[in-house]
This record gives sequence, structure tokens and C-alpha cells, in this order.
Amino acid sequence: MKNSYLSILLLAAFCSCHSQKADVPQLKDEPAPVVTQVKPLPPSELKKYHDTVEDIMQRNLLRGSFNGAILVAKNGNVVYEHYAGVMDPRLKGKDSLSAETSFQIASTGKTMTSAAVLKLWEQGKLNINDEVTKYFPGFPYPGVTIKTLLNHRSGLPNYLYYFEKAKWNRQQQVTNTDVLNSLIQWQPPKSAAADKRFQYCNTNYVLLALIVEKVSGQAFPDFMKKTFFEPLGMNHSFVIGPNQQPGHMVSFQGNNALWALDFSDGPYGDKNIYSTPRDLLTWDRALTDGRVLQKATLDSAYTPYSNEKPGVHNYGLGWRLLFFPEQSKEVIYHNGHWHGFHSAFSRLPNEDATIIILTNKHNNLIYTVAKKVYEVFGRYNGKPEDGEE
Repeated sequence: MKNSYLSILLLAAFCSCHSQKADVPQLKDEPAPVVTQVKPLPPSELKKYHDTVEDIMQRNLLRGSFNGAILVAKNGNVVYEHYAGVMDPRLKGKDSLSAETSFQIASTGKTMTSAAVLKLWEQGKLNINDEVTKYFPGFPYPGVTIKTLLNHRSGLPNYLYYFEKAKWNRQQQVTNTDVLNSLIQWQPPKSAAADKRFQYCNTNYVLLALIVEKVSGQAFPDFMKKTFFEPLGMNHSFVIGPNQQPGHMVSFQGNNALWALDFSDGPYGDKNIYSTPRDLLTWDRALTDGRVLQKATLDSAYTPYSNEKPGVHNYGLGWRLLFFPEQSKEVIYHNGHWHGFHSAFSRLPNEDATIIILTNKHNNLIYTVAKKVYEVFGRYNGKPEDGEE
């Protein structure tokens, strides 16, 4: 168990502002990003935030059987960091979690898949308004664009469900290409017309990873490593593919029983990205500083695209969004849940605060606890996300 609250990361401090701009031009000549100077917190303020967050964690999460990692930061300064538990309960405590332990971050990785697509857009190598048929000529769903994949408005069926109905061998892990071929050959019915409504669907991000591969000429894991992870110093972040789980962290149920793998564990893009709390903070800071994408592109990513129903919840391009008009506040976040893996990754741009909780033991409580931490930095309201990915 490790607990540190005086760590100061020499990274960026202030978060880019939200914009309602729906589209950005293709930006081919990318200027060098400006890395803002960190705004260190006085020791007394660091201690105040640490003690308040620790009290929330002790009362709501750590008294139970939490197995995972927690990191909370303000202005890039780590105010609370905690690791508890093991990678694999079968090893009986011989593999304690640490700051270098990489977790499967499930759908939180969609923020990275989205960034890969938007990076190629900035480079003029694709247009997010392109129809998917441009990249996969046999694709049988006209009207579905890259943009509707990004914002979950494609109306495509979820492969997690129709592969079950097709009685695919559960012991044979599906590849991204298998998912594409199943859409072409089986043509499962859509759940809605393209761009009619929001419907969260993992199929969208499996296809986005394939588009990244086709446009870049690189395997998706290699593209992510060379484009983001290595340049940003995210040394414990990586992508795995089908049948590559051995040797990596396992997930388990609340009773410590291992969560068995099945056919759906194969594809990447929708999941299968591994990272650590510190690497995710690096990701947050790099987004803030414009080292991942330019501001105009990020403004487009943080724009709400599903406005059929009023409410605080919405979705951008790879990001979930919360808007609290009474408080003039917003939250840019993406949770994740895959088998026993749960991840909460929230960014509070008004306070420049970051909340990260990762676990490999089934625990829906982390989403509610992350929401409680919002109140440490400002006054928020609304219903907790309750495990939404």
C-alpha cells in the first residue's frame, strides 16, 4: 500500500475551455503546443485536499474490499494517491499493486481511440464526415459516418449481443476483422437510423480502430504506441489484441473468483487498452496542453451531439459530458466497465481537477465515490453515473 500526497508533476495546469463549435477544419500544419507552467499548490492546500479526499475514500471505499488504484490531482499536482490489493488473488498477495501496475481501463480507452481518429483528421488523412463505406466498400449500412461512430449515433448493432445470438464459439476470441466481416456477411439489423439518436455501442469503436489501421498503415497497438504513448512518456500504457491476455492483469468478481475470458475479449479500440493512474494523469495534462490534439479539435470533441432529450448528460466525440447550468460547471469524463475491470476518469475543467479510480475487482461503487470527490473542488449536482461506460 502506498499513499502520497505531496507529489508535484511538472506538467500543465489549466484546462482548455468548452466550445459549442460542431466541426473543425482539417488542420495539416500543426503548430508546436505550448506547455503551460505548473501552478504548484501551497503545502497547506495540498494537505487540505489530501485529507478531504482521504476521508471520502476511507468512509466510502477503502473500508470494503477495494482492490485497485486511486489518484486525484489539482492543477496537475497529485493531492491523493493510493494503491491497495493484488493483480491476481491466486498469488496470495505476492503481486501487490503499485504505481507501475497497468490496468485494463475498459471503455475509458475510448478517449484514446477517439484521439487517434481525430489526429488523422487533423493531418488531413481522413474526414470524420466520410461514410464508413469509403473505407470498407462492402459495409452494408449506408449513412453511417466516422462521426456517428465517434459520438455513438450510428445505430449499429452491438457485436457483444449479436455474436451471442449467432452462437459463435465462446472460446474463440473475436478479432476486429471478424466484427467487420460479421456486419458484412450476417447483416444484423440496425437498432436505429444513422444519426437519429444516441445509443452507446462497442461496435463503433471496434470499427474506428480498423479505420485507424487502414488510414495509417499501422497496426492499432503500434499506432497508439508511436503516436501517443511513447512521445508523451506513458511508459506503462499499451494495447493488446486477441489471445494476448496471459501475462497481463486478470480481473475477478467480488468473491475473488476469476472472471473467465470469452469471445468478446478479443477486439481492441472499444477496450483492451491498459494504463496506470499516473499515465492517465499524463494523458489528462497532455490533452489540456494541446500535446494530443489542437484546441479546435478538442472543442469539437467536447461538443454535445445528442440533444434530443434535455438533461445534464451528453456525449461528444469519445467523451461523456456533464453540464450543470445552475453552477456554470461541466465534467469531461469517461468511465469503463469490462468483466471485473472498472475505471472512473473524470476531468473538472472549471477547477482543473482530475479524478482517477481503477480496479480489477468488480466494484460499481467507484463511480459514486468519484462523483463525491467532485464536491471537494466545487459545487456539483446530478445523479452519479452508476457504472455507465
